Amino acid sequence: MTLLSVNVNKIAVLRNSRGGTEPDIVRAALTCIEAGCGGITVHPRPDLRHIRPDDVRALASAIRGRVEYNIEGNPFAPARGAYPGLIELVREVRPTQVTLVPDGDGQITSDHGFDMQGDIERLAPLVAELRAIGSRVSLFVDAGTTRFEAAVAIGVERVEIYTGPYAQAFEEGQAQEQLTLCVETARRAQQAGLAVNAGHDLSQANLGTFKAAIPGLAEVSIGHALIGEALYEGLPTTVRNYLQILR
Repeated sequence: MTLLSVNVNKIAVLRNSRGGTEPDIVRAALTCIEAGCGGITVHPRPDLRHIRPDDVRALASAIRGRVEYNIEGNPFAPARGAYPGLIELVREVRPTQVTLVPDGDGQITSDHGFDMQGDIERLAPLVAELRAIGSRVSLFVDAGTTRFEAAVAIGVERVEIYTGPYAQAFEEGQAQEQLTLCVETARRAQQAGLAVNAGHDLSQANLGTFKAAIPGLAEVSIGHALIGEALYEGLPTTVRNYLQILR
């Protein structure tokens, strides 16, 4: 079955809006695990807008040996204040997977993937370092990307398809073109020997269609919609709803 990794960034957004320690990131993650999810995702940023380095460390201790731990981030963003840099955080906590994302402070959220040609040379030594630490490496890519040989050559093991445009098109009732791009990207990545993950704006409404179209989908990382839906139905019920869709 496709693994569900719950992104708990939005729990941190709510906590940070008030200050203090509530709602508790670790408790939220453990609640999702008890409901059956197979992974926890975080995306720490240098501006500390949601997940903070101490959260990354606390989650690592709490979930180690229970589920997969996926840390997303921009490997080119330098250390700043309490943020030690993505590679250093990974070295400290040794997550199952590192998903490299080319985001910056000016982006409200991730909104594009890496260039499979232009970015590979810069990524190569970082991928090697992450692999040496013991983490699986995934690259965030746009739907429509079809050339993956260079990524495989530098040791990348997975790609995560950016599904934001698909989700938007689905909401507008015109999903087919974007879904076709996602399907072709998944097919070409798998042909190159990569496993395929997906994430961004996936929801209970659009996930079933997406999952049915992509055989062998390894993992979905879902946060914003899942946490929003949980406000109405509760976190355990919402996680179980997603698992049922993935089955």
